[in-house]
Amino acid sequence: MTISIGLLVFPNVQQLDLTGPYEVFASAPGVTVHLIWKDLAPIRSATGLMLAPTMLLADCPQLDVICVPGGAGVNALLTDAVVLDFLRHQAAEARFVTSVCTGSLVLGMAGLLEGRRASSHWNAVDLLPRLGAIPTEGRVVRDGNVITAGGVTSGIDFGLTVLAELVGEDVARRVQLSLEYAPEPPFDSGTPDRAPAELVAQARAGMAASRAERERLLPPVS
Repeated sequence: MTISIGLLVFPNVQQLDLTGPYEVFASAPGVTVHLIWKDLAPIRSATGLMLAPTMLLADCPQLDVICVPGGAGVNALLTDAVVLDFLRHQAAEARFVTSVCTGSLVLGMAGLLEGRRASSHWNAVDLLPRLGAIPTEGRVVRDGNVITAGGVTSGIDFGLTVLAELVGEDVARRVQLSLEYAPEPPFDSGTPDRAPAELVAQARAGMAASRAERERLLPPVS
């Protein structure tokens, strides 16, 4: 039986949030991956890579896994009734409800993280309580059938984790090997607690405008 996975694709999506897990899922036998949006016109990612949706929101059947990646385009989704209703509908029957990076904010706005432990990008994880979630740092955080990943590159770890649940650890390990996923980054600056303070400040400044817009759109602190 084919396993059906749907990744939401939208303008200004962070492409690696999407393409990392996509590569993992699409490399496994018996798995079909859909890129889902409101229309089938090409979409420009946050860094300029063009992506092509393969299925309309309106035509999407029930999925085994629904995934929301993050990126600057998340802000527009926070108040998009069509997208939020679609996620609620899919979540009712999906085996796993998932996100990568700031995609968790969209799940939260759809009411799907209430009382759940969840992760997000390090510059957004503190916003999760506004959505009823329990902020939890981690590359991959699971709470029941909700699986959320941290920032950007954690989408690959997330993909392998979900794949192991769907088709077994042996298959997931083979996919990891085929992708030669054995990261050895040249610098140890991948998280705020490891990076020099001046780099953290620069990174926060670069994301400040998008962060401010998210704070405006999210429910107020209770």
